[in-house]
Amino acid sequence: MSMSDSDSSSYAGDYKSFKQISRERLLREMLRSAKTGDSKSTWKVLIMDKLTVKIMSHSCKMTDITDEGVSLVEDIYKRRQPLPTMDAIYFIQPTRENVNMFLSDMSGRTPLYRKAFVFFSSTISRELVMDIKKDTKVLPQLSALREMNLEYFPIDSQGFITNNERALEELFGDEENNHKGVTCLNVMAKRIATVFASLREFPTVRFRAAKSLDATTITTFRDLIPTKLAAGVWDCLMKYKKSIPSFPQTETCELLILDRSIDQIAPVIHEWTYDAMCHDLLNMEGNKYVHGVPGKSGGPAERKEVLLEEQDPVWLELRDTHIADANERLHEKLTNFISKNKAAQIQHGSKGSGELSTRDIQKMVEALPQYSEQIGRLSLHIEIAGKINSIIYESGLLELGQLEQDLVFGDATTKDVIKFLTMKEDITHENKLRLLMILASVYPENFEGEKGLNLMKVAKLTEEDMSVVHNLRLLGGQPVTKKSLTAAFGLMFDIHKKKRAARKERPDEEEQWELTRFYPIIEELIEKLTKNELSKEDYPCLNDPSPSYHGSPLFGSVNQNPHSMRSRRTPTWARPRGSEDGYSSDSVLRHASSDFRRVGQRIFVFIVGGATRSELRVCHKLTEKLKREIILGSSSIDDPVQFITKLKMITTHELSLDDIQI
Repeated sequence: MSMSDSDSSSYAGDYKSFKQISRERLLREMLRSAKTGDSKSTWKVLIMDKLTVKIMSHSCKMTDITDEGVSLVEDIYKRRQPLPTMDAIYFIQPTRENVNMFLSDMSGRTPLYRKAFVFFSSTISRELVMDIKKDTKVLPQLSALREMNLEYFPIDSQGFITNNERALEELFGDEENNHKGVTCLNVMAKRIATVFASLREFPTVRFRAAKSLDATTITTFRDLIPTKLAAGVWDCLMKYKKSIPSFPQTETCELLILDRSIDQIAPVIHEWTYDAMCHDLLNMEGNKYVHGVPGKSGGPAERKEVLLEEQDPVWLELRDTHIADANERLHEKLTNFISKNKAAQIQHGSKGSGELSTRDIQKMVEALPQYSEQIGRLSLHIEIAGKINSIIYESGLLELGQLEQDLVFGDATTKDVIKFLTMKEDITHENKLRLLMILASVYPENFEGEKGLNLMKVAKLTEEDMSVVHNLRLLGGQPVTKKSLTAAFGLMFDIHKKKRAARKERPDEEEQWELTRFYPIIEELIEKLTKNELSKEDYPCLNDPSPSYHGSPLFGSVNQNPHSMRSRRTPTWARPRGSEDGYSSDSVLRHASSDFRRVGQRIFVFIVGGATRSELRVCHKLTEKLKREIILGSSSIDDPVQFITKLKMITTHELSLDDIQI
């Protein structure tokens, strides 16, 4: 029996991506390590709780698990059949309830399993360890007792979440009763720290400081969210330095902790990339897309669920491209495929130069079974792109998208929004709300008192809708001061900064596609971080890095193609095409694995309160541009509808003069 953090062999040799390391730790360090002694050839039972099931499902497929000798997966809280001839692997949180369930399973006259290999998702308390060790009935059956320190959820090769879905409500809500917020931050800090435990990385920790701290400022819990989270992560890291073998003792990477207040526009503006539009317009559940496929032999259509994920090379190539570019690439791939396959030409011949329908593609699959996977992928993405194009046209999104971006860059005003809402009465309820949320971020003073009510009437929105707009102030308003509390109006946006643009133009780069002006704020922050230009006052460092940290040629900042900070981000819509098979990604898959070599240190950016698809795209793009793996973490990944729903759930207790000791 051993009581230690699992020591990975994946940190040596070829460079592995963040998600690869997470997967290998679960499969090799945990499941494969149970193949010891007399248990090498036996099938095992894997027992998990609700959280660890999610952790496992975000990193591994069921086939991966069975390949490691697991024949049955069980819920620790459900009644289970005794299997006294089989060994069990427990992957559970280190809670009192879970430990009690484990002890109950393995004690008594007839334990449920022959041997137990126990792996905890995070650090277990000394008290619980002693409870296990003093149980003399369980101890002989205990083959391993380890801390995996893996309690995060990879959503992408460069993204993870901590699964704090109610973070906005718990952290930005009631200031008078913030015990839920404290608990939320503690859980979040522990889960973020396990990322660094898994990767054997020790970061310099930077965070967004509270605004304008002076004698007249009332510092609220909301103002200190990044500060408190940074301190919590640091506390966990200090414990890891002492307890985990081979954990670095000097800095190896950078962590920047932000919250949703840094960018209130990114969660609601229409993002025009393929990935973002799929999740925004198609009512997907996570990465699951449901569509109908033609039935066999002319039967009725069949319902089919597919996952849009990185294992699909077409998705990997298209996800960060502009929707117009995605359409062109798909057409080009299908054309290339048909031109190189005679059987496909025969099937297509009757259609002339016209577009292929789903039924036509199904016939092509039947005629070319050896190409069914390639054609199936193309068919899927052609269908998805077609649906997106229809919604864009039917909903008038092009004109709306142009107005959104004009607002952000200061080329439109409240009058333009009122004119648009008056003339476009068929615009959807949700899109009206999203437009007003962008307007409120750029022109906050226009939502004071009667002005806000009048805008609500023009847009025909309800009071509940306007509460969402009002709650934006909790994500980015000025700190509440004693003076401001005496003001006559109720909505306290950042009225002192009457800015007319929420983004600076970046004109050094040409736009290849329409509606690509917008960029999330984190793009600017990451680029400044890599150039050591990020304000140390606004983004202080919790730990002073070692003298050799910035001087190392391996880990130093990589400043390639220096350009003005006002230059527009390098477009990534246009990429080399012409793949041989007409369907697979060109270099994207290889870039994501074997061809990617670590040049500079990793950069981790964590956003409290939910991240967006556009921010994940920025991390993909800057990883390639800066030659440094950039990993985005957040409490959740939110599409616009999810973000709006969470804002509605925020309830506040407004500060009054009675709350202040003067």
